[in-house]
Amino acid sequence: MASIVSEQAAQPRRWRDRKRYAWLLGLIVPLLPFVSWGLVEASGLGVFWFYGPVLIFGVFPVLDMLAGLDASNPPDSVIKWLEQDRYYRWCVYAYLPIQYAGLIFACWMWSHGGLSTIDSIGLALTVAMVSGVAINTAHELGHKRASSERWLSRVALAQTGYGHFFIEHNRGHHVRVATPEDPASARLGESFYAFWPRTVSGSLRSAWELERTRLDRMDRGPWTIRNDALSAWAMTGVLFAGLTVAFGPVVLPYLLIQAIVGFSLLEVVNYLEHYGLLRGRREDGRHERTAPEHSWNSNNVASNVLLYHLQRHSDHHANPLRRYQALRHFDEAPQLPTGYAGMIVAAMLPPVWRRIMDHRVLEHYQGDLARANISPRARSRILARYGTATTATTATAAVSGDQTASGA
Repeated sequence: MASIVSEQAAQPRRWRDRKRYAWLLGLIVPLLPFVSWGLVEASGLGVFWFYGPVLIFGVFPVLDMLAGLDASNPPDSVIKWLEQDRYYRWCVYAYLPIQYAGLIFACWMWSHGGLSTIDSIGLALTVAMVSGVAINTAHELGHKRASSERWLSRVALAQTGYGHFFIEHNRGHHVRVATPEDPASARLGESFYAFWPRTVSGSLRSAWELERTRLDRMDRGPWTIRNDALSAWAMTGVLFAGLTVAFGPVVLPYLLIQAIVGFSLLEVVNYLEHYGLLRGRREDGRHERTAPEHSWNSNNVASNVLLYHLQRHSDHHANPLRRYQALRHFDEAPQLPTGYAGMIVAAMLPPVWRRIMDHRVLEHYQGDLARANISPRARSRILARYGTATTATTATAAVSGDQTASGA
């Protein structure tokens, strides 16, 4: 017995996280405004102000293919030890000061850098890549119990004006995920452009209702600074007002551009994470417990390093407090064909997205689309095309034939 205990205690010293130092590469993202400036200065080409979107949507999909997959899991015996290693926390914390240094630098360039309007828009889009990925940083921090990490989560969200994400994601999305009631779960047959207004408006309403209900239990009205949604939006107001005073009104349009594009980057990730997946109902009418098969996963190394293992989404929903370095792969979770970076590009092109993803939803449910989360607008069309309880083989053949005929 003593030898078993001794072996378990020694396990953390024998096991090594092969991605331990790779997590620092995530700090490339908040450095993007400075990298863009350096490339412009070195080359004299203003096109490099657009370097952020090129890196995220052009370079990283290629890196995902070159770097390949990593489905390895840490042993159960080391997970507690791994989560207590503070090095991994500082990899996340370091994102925030660089994020805001880049924002201040961009404001200086917009106001004093002599940039053309096109160059300024390019810089705004590069900054949007930083603020969009910062929402993922906030996601990692906002799930933790420590009040300091939850506060840092709100700081990360202030740049996009999406502070209500902290409320709706934790108390709304995680409760209703993969159900028709969840505004952040995309439906089969729903394009990203139809999903975007539904999730943006629905998430905002959900956050407000969650806070109103919480405050009502405390015999308080919603119009108070204790309302976490109002206080989060106030942080954005103070931030934008301070930057406008410091650098002039010229920065305001670009602040709005980076905010809208930034939170849209979050929403396109929401779109692909649960597309078409549905939790069944139990005999009592309630939805079944969230399981690995209710999230799309990816083990592509490059995007996982960029996004702090966000792509191991099944384990995140099963264990929302678990830190990113300890998240595990599940064989039963449906797998995306590539990492989030490439899937975001596909989501922007609905015919391409349907060719890639619709048949995967059919295969996941073995041809029975009655088990999928289908868009009400597309339900009759999809069920007429693929049937409600066809075999997996017949459904897959139907998809292949339809793709060949229509290219859609």
